[in-house]
Amino acid sequence: MPSTAIIDLSAIPEAQREAVAALLREHEELKGERVSLKEIIKRLEHLVAELNQVVHGKRSEKLSEDDRQLVFEDLEIAVAEAEEKRETQAPSESRPRRAARRNRGNLPKDLPRIERVIEPDSLQCPCGCGEMHKIGEDRTERLDIVPAQLRVLVTVRPKYACRACTDGVTQASAPAHLIDGGLPTEGAIAHVLISKYADHLPLYRQSRILARSGIEIHRSTLADWVGTAAFHLGPVVDRLAEHLKTSTKLFMDETTAPVLDSGRGRTKTGYLWALARDDRSWGGDDPPGVVFFYAPGRAGENAEKILHGFDGILQLDGYQGYNRLTRPARKGGDPVRVAHCWAHARRKLKEVFDRDGSEIAAEGLRRIAEFYKIEADIRGTAPGQRLSARQARTAPLVVEFGEWLKQQRLRISAKSRLGEKLAYIHRHWDGLQTFLHDGRVEIDSNSVENLIRPIALNRKNALFAGHDEGGRAWGRIASLIETAKINGVEPFAYLKATLEAIAAGHPQGRIDELLPWNFKPSS
Repeated sequence: MPSTAIIDLSAIPEAQREAVAALLREHEELKGERVSLKEIIKRLEHLVAELNQVVHGKRSEKLSEDDRQLVFEDLEIAVAEAEEKRETQAPSESRPRRAARRNRGNLPKDLPRIERVIEPDSLQCPCGCGEMHKIGEDRTERLDIVPAQLRVLVTVRPKYACRACTDGVTQASAPAHLIDGGLPTEGAIAHVLISKYADHLPLYRQSRILARSGIEIHRSTLADWVGTAAFHLGPVVDRLAEHLKTSTKLFMDETTAPVLDSGRGRTKTGYLWALARDDRSWGGDDPPGVVFFYAPGRAGENAEKILHGFDGILQLDGYQGYNRLTRPARKGGDPVRVAHCWAHARRKLKEVFDRDGSEIAAEGLRRIAEFYKIEADIRGTAPGQRLSARQARTAPLVVEFGEWLKQQRLRISAKSRLGEKLAYIHRHWDGLQTFLHDGRVEIDSNSVENLIRPIALNRKNALFAGHDEGGRAWGRIASLIETAKINGVEPFAYLKATLEAIAAGHPQGRIDELLPWNFKPSS
C-alpha cells in the first residue's frame, strides 16, 4: 500500500476521507513496528552470540568465573530490556506477556507484612438489589526494599535525689559499649564488618554511601571501628581454630592477600591460609567451619605453625611447602597423613587438553571422570558405605589409571608440557590414593576452595590490605562470617549479637557459646 505522501486525500469523497487517513496512519505505525521488531531480533541474536562466546569461546578468550557473572548480568539485563520493548511495541491484541520472574512462596514467613486492602469504588449491586457481600479475596505478595535506615539511639539516664537530705544522687549505670564513648552501636559496627568482608565494600565506599544520607564519617573512623572489633573478636576466632584442630581430618589451602608495603610505595604478597572442616558429605557430627590465618609469606613453616596441635589427615593440593608436615621431625605434632586432590590432577590434564587437544590428556580425563561418577553415587552415605564402594568399584579403576600413567610417562618426554603434568600426578600418587582407605576422606579439596572464593572477591574489590595487621583483621572477621554462612547462620545477626555479648562482659569460660554454630537468633 502506498504511503500517505503518495495518496491524494482530496480525491477521496469527503465522507470517507477520515477513515482512509486512519487506515494509512495505522499502516505506517505497523510498518514502523516491523522495522523495530527486526532490530530487536537482530539485537537478541547478537546477545546470544556474545553469550555463546562467553560459554564456548576459546580458553584464551574466556573470562574468570567472577568476570563471567558480570557478563551474564549485563546480557540478562539487555535481553530483558529488549523483550520488554518487543512486548510493548507488539499490537495490543496479540501481545503475549512474558511471565514475571517471581519466587512465589519463597518470601520468608518472618518478614514483616504490610497489608493494603483495595476496596471497589462502590459495594452497591448494579441491579439495584442492595449491598454486595464478600465471597473471597485475591492476595498477592511483592517484595519491597527499604534502603538501610540510619537512626540515632538516645540513652536517657534520669538522676534522682532526696529533697529532705543530701545523701547523694541515684542514677542507673550507663550500658556497656564495645567502644566506650564512641559513636557506633554494636549493630552499626557489625554492618560495617559485613559490608567490608561479606559484601566486599571497601571502607571509603561505605563512607561515601553514608555521606549520601547526610552522615559524614571518615574512612579512618570506620577503620578504627573495624580494628576494635577485630581485637575483641580475636579470642572467638582463636577458640574456633582450637575446635577445628581437634578434628581427625581437615582441609587446607592458601590464597594471596596483597598488602601495601608502605616503605616501598607498592604492594607485597601476603597469604591467607584457610584451615577448614566440612564433614557434611558423610554425615559427620562436627559442624563445618573455616579459619583464615594471615602470614606475610607462603613458606611451609607457616602451615606448620598454624597446624600446631593437629594430628590427622590433611586434604590439600600439591604445593610442596606442605611436605614438611609429613616428616618425622615435624614440629607441633605427629607426621600428618596427606590426602591429595584429584581435582588438581584433573586440572593439569585439562590445561593440556584445552591447549593442544591431546588424546592422551583426553584419555586421562575420561578415566578420572569414572572416579567422580562413583563419588556422585555415594555422596551423603556413611563412611563405611563409602569405603566399601570405593574398594569395590573405584580401587580397580585407580590401579588401571596407575598402569596407564606409567605407560604414558615412558612414551612422553618428561620435559614436554604433558610430561610435566603426568609427573605431577606421579609425585602425588600416594596421597591421591588416600581416599580409597578412609571413607571420611574426600576425593578432592574443592570444599576449602569454595570457602576461599569470597577472599578472592574481597581482594578484587579492595585491591589490597593496608598493612600486615589489616591482613590479620581480614582473616579474623572473614573466619567468623564464612563459618556463620556455611552453618546457615545470618552473619550480620551473629556479629551484632556477639559484639553486644562481648561489650556486656561475656565470661571467657563460656566462649564456646559465641561460636557461630551455637548462635540462635533468640539469643
